[in-house]
Amino acid sequence: MVRFGIIGTGRISDWVLKGAVQDPRIKIVAVCSRTVEAAEAFIASNPMAAGAKVYTSVEEMAADPQVDTVYVGTPNQTHCLYTITALKAGKHVLCEKPLALNAEEGRQMVEAARESGCLLMEAMVSTLNPNFIAAASRIAEIAPVRQYSSYFCQYSSKFEALKRGEVGTAFKPGTAGALRDVGVYTLYPLVALFGKPSSVKGKLSTWQTPEGDTDVYGTACLEYDGMDATLTWSKTFDSFQPTEIAGENGNLILDEIHIARKAEIVPHAAPTSGLGPKPGRTLISEGLPYNEYYYEFKEFADLIEQGRTESSRNSLETSLTVLEIIDELLTDWK
Repeated sequence: MVRFGIIGTGRISDWVLKGAVQDPRIKIVAVCSRTVEAAEAFIASNPMAAGAKVYTSVEEMAADPQVDTVYVGTPNQTHCLYTITALKAGKHVLCEKPLALNAEEGRQMVEAARESGCLLMEAMVSTLNPNFIAAASRIAEIAPVRQYSSYFCQYSSKFEALKRGEVGTAFKPGTAGALRDVGVYTLYPLVALFGKPSSVKGKLSTWQTPEGDTDVYGTACLEYDGMDATLTWSKTFDSFQPTEIAGENGNLILDEIHIARKAEIVPHAAPTSGLGPKPGRTLISEGLPYNEYYYEFKEFADLIEQGRTESSRNSLETSLTVLEIIDELLTDWK
């Protein structure tokens, strides 16, 4: 049994618990929120959390001997503090994406995890998705890879409020914005597959608020030895473009990079000057038999059972590299 304490009672915590409930090893024993009322309302609306203790102090929850593990589902600027507090108390931590506000905070979190001997993993759902894993396992068949293109463009329900001058958590200057919220979904799988790029160039479009400028959509081009990657993300418009990994011997196509529900491989066909039949697509995905968030909790519970302190799929090296790229893109923008 993996006994979780949940920090944060917002929408993301509601979402992930719908996946967690499908792993019989997961038990929610504590919930921490800013107010007792918010924690109690969260418990009342999530049957899986029935009977959980209520906390308004992260330190007190981390000190609870009945809590083995902590899930951090609070705003980005709190990830570092809450994670390190839990790690120092000897708790394993599953931290929502992005792992930290910046690379320096990320390094502090990784150091704390290694000093404590506890497991730390970023809750990046994309790379633990079985359909993404199926595509990743077929990359050798299309190699050498020449291009990776990925999109995550989703009109945010909070953008209407932003246009009215209301700056919510999702667009708070300096701590949130489109890159950290949705752009990371295009970036993290790229780094997980191909590592650190040799160069990064990007363009972020911003929105002026009374609290400062915030990024609302952007693009980036990243270079690797023999290949490049183009990323597009937005919270101001929708896009239905797939993610594609193009190689000299074929292509891999994912319908969505956030949560892939369909993955296909397309072998390279003989040149026909556009006049011959198109190469056929072969479905390599098997659907998602569980809730999309189940897989990150399964990975986390598996690692704890195996006595491991790091995931090979959602590695700490990947998390830090992603944060370094985010820092670079945000610095270039400013």
